[in-house]
Amino acid sequence: MARPPSAAIVIDADSGAVLFAEHADRRIYPASLTKMMTLYLVFEALESGRLGLGDRLKISRRAAGMAPSRLGLRPGQSLTVEQAILALVTKSANDVAVAIAERLAGSERKFAARMTRKARALGMRRTTFRNASGLPNSRQRTTVRDMALLARALIRHFPRYYRYFSRRSFTFNGRRFGNHNRLLGRYAGLDGVKTGYIRASGFNLAASAVRGGRRIIAVVAGGRTARARDRRVAELLDLGFRRLKMRLVASAPVPRPRPGGIVLANVRKAAPLPTDLAYPIPEMRSRSLVPRKAVRPVLAARARRVERLYGVQVGAYTRAAQARKIAYRARKLAPDLLLDANIAVSKRRGRSRTFYRARIVGLTLGEAREACRVLRSRRQDCLVVTLERPVWVAAR
Repeated sequence: MARPPSAAIVIDADSGAVLFAEHADRRIYPASLTKMMTLYLVFEALESGRLGLGDRLKISRRAAGMAPSRLGLRPGQSLTVEQAILALVTKSANDVAVAIAERLAGSERKFAARMTRKARALGMRRTTFRNASGLPNSRQRTTVRDMALLARALIRHFPRYYRYFSRRSFTFNGRRFGNHNRLLGRYAGLDGVKTGYIRASGFNLAASAVRGGRRIIAVVAGGRTARARDRRVAELLDLGFRRLKMRLVASAPVPRPRPGGIVLANVRKAAPLPTDLAYPIPEMRSRSLVPRKAVRPVLAARARRVERLYGVQVGAYTRAAQARKIAYRARKLAPDLLLDANIAVSKRRGRSRTFYRARIVGLTLGEAREACRVLRSRRQDCLVVTLERPVWVAAR
């Protein structure tokens, strides 16, 4: 069987800005990421009063016959809504997913249609649901971008219930079920969201983490193994936090450029800092809830302390305008790696003339090396460079 298609995305949960994307709109099988939407509709029913956490869900013959993973309940047995939520979050129980669908819509087919309508309402344009569990169905497709939108909606719309995703285990009828999300407790700040696997999808994971009062969401699909998938998600979360920090630093006013310093030309605007929160984040401490004006001087001070950054140099030219043009063109050749990086044109005096170096800066060493590999494969000269001096951003 062919290897499942891979895709990945990282977004800022506050603004929705994309921090990294790789085949973000490629159609994939969601597998048990599907249960995020199942739970979205459960939470919606709880908020409206149509369900209560103590209400009981009865297991039908059809639900009891679902393929694993499942709790193994027999027809006629029941469990509470809260137990059902935890069974989906931890065990990813397919029998429970069907029981929920039948309770809320009368049948799984009708529930799947409701799931798809809700997906459209949330802006998930490339997602179609055919069941409540994520079990194989050739017409059940999504994208990592859509799954990131869904994860963000769960966090924003249901902060009261989102906490269930951080549960690392669930005990039912004397049996303990561990959460399939092994990054819980292993990656600092991670508090959800959901894993998924079928053979056609590979190993999928939607994850969210908070650091310094800022939350990001990463979604990875098509992992070869659960361990490789988890490692990839951890790397992308690290990348996301670095890029988010760079955006915040870039939004801060800094001193005028010094002679001989590096001038960033046409710096992309950073995502604005929120002056208030659209939704509460339990992990956020009060010292992080400060207005923009109070934050920016601190960020400016951090910018002045930056003494070692990496970048890529894509040429040196006699005119600054030409250097900028080439740098912008090079950035478009590797958008997944460089779109959020900054264009830098540094002036250099030679023995007989002055020339301008076209650079893309604000990268880690690994990112710079990977960017050069991609650019060279697309016939663009590239050199990894280390910036030994502070980077001074010129006012536009």
